[in-house]
Amino acid sequence: MTSFTATAADSGTMFRRNLLHMLRYPGLTVFVIAIPVLLLLLFVYVFGGTLGAGLPGGGSHGAIQEYLAYVVPGILLIGVAGIANGASIGIAQDMTEGIVARFRSMAVSRAAVLNGHVLGNTVQGLLCLAIVLGVGLLMGLRPGAGPLAWLTLVVFLALVCFAVSWVAVAMGMTAKTVESASNWPMIFTLLPFLGSGFVPTSSMPGWLRQFADWQPFTAFIETARDLLAGQAPDARYGWLSLLWCALFVVGGYVWARSLYERKSVGAS
Repeated sequence: MTSFTATAADSGTMFRRNLLHMLRYPGLTVFVIAIPVLLLLLFVYVFGGTLGAGLPGGGSHGAIQEYLAYVVPGILLIGVAGIANGASIGIAQDMTEGIVARFRSMAVSRAAVLNGHVLGNTVQGLLCLAIVLGVGLLMGLRPGAGPLAWLTLVVFLALVCFAVSWVAVAMGMTAKTVESASNWPMIFTLLPFLGSGFVPTSSMPGWLRQFADWQPFTAFIETARDLLAGQAPDARYGWLSLLWCALFVVGGYVWARSLYERKSVGAS
């Protein structure tokens, strides 16, 4: 068996382990789903009438529906941020509860432990986003996306979940305790608010708009927004999204692998 084949097989085993953990301990998954759903209800039904009236086409009667269509992509990315918290907590549990030392005593690829967490959280993320989107549809969201746009949206959101999970796993490995593992990933929760998730960046002060226009979650949100509307993604935000995803995957993998090697040696 080649090294690649062994790593792939071990990654599949760790992936199944994380899925079983998600099923047996559903509390974190429920929490991750509940937060974006509650935010969706709050922003649409409490603030939607006012904020929607300021959007293009948001008249007095269609303001709430207009804002619903605008805010759903931002809420989806809030869900991705929640998945980052889960990824960070999950790897912190493994690193602090002695399971890594057990894996080192077996013929298990070191990369497989990290791969299993990232793949498991990607699936968890897609489940969360599907439920949030389903709630949006029940609230009256009517996307203009056709079959190809829907498929592209699913692939795109899976890529974003995958990329963000790599950085979150690395962040979780820096934590000394499980309780502190969610501290760093909170940055991801703030970024949709400091981007185009809830209001257009054109309404922001110039200095903040510069940051908002180039930070990763604005690119993710705008790409998802275009796909939901059935439009071709804006070229700038589309390429920027792919660039940020590539940076997250490469940077997160190198960072996480370096920390895992160092800590696993210390645990031996």
